[in-house]
Amino acid sequence: MAYKKIDPKSIKTPELHGLLLGAIAPRPIAFASTIDQAGKVNLSPFSFFNVFGANPPTLIFSPSRRGRDNTTKHSFENVKEVGEVVINIANYPMVEQMSLASTEYAKGVNEFEKSGFTEVPSEKVKPPRVAESPVAFECLVKQIIETGSEGGAGILVICEVIYIHLNEEILDESGKIDPVKLDPIGRMGGNWYARAKEGMFEVEKPLSKLGVGVDAIPEGIRLSKFLTGNDLGKLGNVEKIPTQEEISEMAKEKVVQKIITDNAGQPEKLEKALHLYAHELLAKGEVAKAWKVLMVSA
Repeated sequence: MAYKKIDPKSIKTPELHGLLLGAIAPRPIAFASTIDQAGKVNLSPFSFFNVFGANPPTLIFSPSRRGRDNTTKHSFENVKEVGEVVINIANYPMVEQMSLASTEYAKGVNEFEKSGFTEVPSEKVKPPRVAESPVAFECLVKQIIETGSEGGAGILVICEVIYIHLNEEILDESGKIDPVKLDPIGRMGGNWYARAKEGMFEVEKPLSKLGVGVDAIPEGIRLSKFLTGNDLGKLGNVEKIPTQEEISEMAKEKVVQKIITDNAGQPEKLEKALHLYAHELLAKGEVAKAWKVLMVSA
């Protein structure tokens, strides 16, 4: 068996970063909500995360320095100002919205709103928790350790859990967490994730662009009974909403025309049919087309 031998000091940080993330996987995800002294909320996922003790209950996550320019993340700045954090556990039904929350929006932009999650006041700490999360840990930050000062260096945020929220729907008959009901996900390398009960899948990284956000989706679409949270996450990760000209062209498409004809004079049935068709398109990754179909009914 042949092995490629690498001295970490001999390769560039981005290459080493990719190697580490590709090999050390799947990694659990800390979906961390924090707050600054001015009361501005931040929500962001981190896959450098795990549990490190039960007495006291200790979680550690790392909002590492950015490798490209050595800047620090808003989550890190917030926990230095207000030493509290809620670590929300993300599962498969919320993965697309969680990924959207990793977009590097400007400081002060509320990722709860951009990703379409619901803020719920915490019991013991200032940052809110994510209502859609199956488990949320309210934590006090006990210590922050920086492993270096250059781009890519880790920042260990050591947290003590002081309050826990469990969605009863993920519990089995004995009151323990059922892993199937929890439907956990893990981070792999690149665009890849792992779903514990099914295998691997891809989610397009939002880091190269600023998505319009779920808050920019028209209310009639955002509150649809037929679109999932993952659907909304995909829709929010586009750079612009279709133009009226594009929507008009989509209305002429054969499938859409048939839907309109079959449901003429029945606005509720028309909306349902168009939304279900868009849901199918989103499952195939045809996000731009799904947007246009949905806007036909908007």
